[in-house]
Amino acid sequence: MTALPVYIAGIGIVSSLGSGLAATRQALAANRCGIGPLCLFELLQGAPLPVGQATPDTIAGDLPRTHQLAAAAALQAMAGSSEPPEAVIVGTTTGGILTTEALLRSNDDDTAHYRYHGLTTVAEEVARRVSCVGPALTVSTACSSGAAAITLAMRLLQRGTMKRILVGGADCLCRLTYFGFHSLQLVDRTGCRPLDRDRQGMSVAEGAALLLLTSSRPEHPHGLLAGAGLSCDAYHPASPHPEGDGALRAMQAALADAGLQPGDVDYLNLHGTGTPDNDLAEARAIHRLFTAPPPLSSIKGATGHSLAASGAIEAVVATLAVTEGLVPATTGCRQPDPVLDLQPILAPLQKPVATVLSNSFGFGGNNCCLVVQAPNLGPRIRTPTAAPQPEKRWLALHGWSCLTGAGDLAATQQNLLAGHTVAGPADLTAVSASLPARQIRRLKRLPRLALSLATGAVDHAAQAEPPSGIFLGTGWGALSETHDFLQRLAESAEQFPSPTDFVGSVHNAAAGQVAQLLRATGANITTSGGDYSFEQALLAADLLTGDIGQSALVLGVDEGHPVLSPRFDPSIGSAAALADGGGALVVGRDSTKAVWRVSVPFYRSGRAEDGTPALIAWCGGRQALESCCGVILAGIPLGSQRLGEEQLNNFLAAFKKPPPVIRYRPLLGEFASASAVAAVLAANLLQDDALPESLTGGPPVSLTGKTVLVLGLGTCLTAMEFSRA
Repeated sequence: MTALPVYIAGIGIVSSLGSGLAATRQALAANRCGIGPLCLFELLQGAPLPVGQATPDTIAGDLPRTHQLAAAAALQAMAGSSEPPEAVIVGTTTGGILTTEALLRSNDDDTAHYRYHGLTTVAEEVARRVSCVGPALTVSTACSSGAAAITLAMRLLQRGTMKRILVGGADCLCRLTYFGFHSLQLVDRTGCRPLDRDRQGMSVAEGAALLLLTSSRPEHPHGLLAGAGLSCDAYHPASPHPEGDGALRAMQAALADAGLQPGDVDYLNLHGTGTPDNDLAEARAIHRLFTAPPPLSSIKGATGHSLAASGAIEAVVATLAVTEGLVPATTGCRQPDPVLDLQPILAPLQKPVATVLSNSFGFGGNNCCLVVQAPNLGPRIRTPTAAPQPEKRWLALHGWSCLTGAGDLAATQQNLLAGHTVAGPADLTAVSASLPARQIRRLKRLPRLALSLATGAVDHAAQAEPPSGIFLGTGWGALSETHDFLQRLAESAEQFPSPTDFVGSVHNAAAGQVAQLLRATGANITTSGGDYSFEQALLAADLLTGDIGQSALVLGVDEGHPVLSPRFDPSIGSAAALADGGGALVVGRDSTKAVWRVSVPFYRSGRAEDGTPALIAWCGGRQALESCCGVILAGIPLGSQRLGEEQLNNFLAAFKKPPPVIRYRPLLGEFASASAVAAVLAANLLQDDALPESLTGGPPVSLTGKTVLVLGLGTCLTAMEFSRA
């Protein structure tokens, strides 16, 4: 094997057990439970349910609570580090929702007050706190988000183009998750009891854990991140596969990635939520993998289930096992369920541990497993590559589709060729017409848009096998479900929250629906980077295509919502009409049958020092730009127009004679995933081999032998290049 080793150089953790590694270690060694009655916000009905609430002294500042938790963990992880990280990756599902809930209840329509709602703002705030000027990426795969984020960071480091990445997960308690899980009857009123015979459910919690990962061995490493595995059940929006199929594949993939066998595992950290179905499915997967299961436990009876933070928190627990021999107990379990046929650890153990396998599973069947090892294993550490891989990489482009206010790709192209804008809401009736009636019966706007995009791109690719991996970028997620859940919660005085809307409100719900439709059981990643969400999804697809086989479906999709979009999106407000839609690409490593290709995006922070020189270098230099670039599709969100125009002018100054520049957002509409539509239009322009006069404002421009460059400008600086394969 030739992957670079990845070390854990720094750790920050905040949970119901306390703040910091020392407090966490002490609580786990004492088998202390941090779960207690909710006191963070007042309830209109009934006694508070038990939750895992972070200790108050860890919270400071006036940012939303998730941001505060993440920032506290980040500063701990970076303590003693002399250099900032080159990238920040955060897994989260809640973002600024707790603050948003209060604002919506007070009918506050000041858009400035919602500026921290988006999931991407958590990673951006962490990046600001630790002086990171590189990419700030956001992963949202429900309860596996933190572990999935760590997997992406690990792959970036193994590529050799970065040396230090700060990564982890963070989520806060909020009404959406508190009442949402209760509406699904998944909460145990007596507290979480994983693997117990009488278990009745989980305890919702909050927390954050951030790890500083490095490809250079630090003086005192906390552990070695040796492997990771991803899979998707493609089975149900909220329930796991009953036989644990997806969990099994993820565990097998993680061990294979680490070059290990099941017998090499010294401790298995369970997902172990305490819900009857999840514990049973995980137990069945374990019995299928291990002849004799290793010592195992779940800490969620101590911490509660901290959702996106849980996988990162449990990665920290794994480091305590391999560095200090602390194996935590299954707090809350008194009589193990004989049906599970497992023997969970019931009291903390002190024993040598070399290898930990840690499981994280989430809604939509999103599974991620990590292998953490002692840092001094020597022979098990893989040989580093001789040199880092090139910065500019390519994916073969096999098919594409888009949706706009004008309709599908054909209708969009027809309107643009006629000189008309295609901005506006997509027609949901037309979008739904070709979709399976049974699958979409209870689905609202965003998942229907995603399913339509997926079927269109897969049909256009006309491959023998459908894509096995799904990568979806969405700036704002399922706004209809989020709005309807919170509205019904308020109107019913918190008595009748909708379980269907709750399941559909998670950002990765649409990707899960696409996986079910296509039976895609490979990696399933949802990114949420605001106006650059699609670019983040394409980055993730490149990093994980080795995990998913020949091809992947990469989508960018957002819905326009009349109540929430004007409040959340600074590019809409009163200045732009409501619009939505998206685009999808089928990409892969196999270029033998591909005519076109797309570069893996260039991605920099737009608020850092001028990124123009780095972008020009990525494009191959000034001469390559002059000779190869046929047209630039420039996306400048209205919310950051001044900065975006400055960036564009700096870039165009590199040309003696700039190519045509098309500002695509006025044509497509102001919505976060407009860059996904621009990507599809870039592919179509190359296929047509010409830039029509309706877009140039002058005579047609030949694109023979040329490339199409799609720029994202504003708070980030991104680029995608389309060319012949």
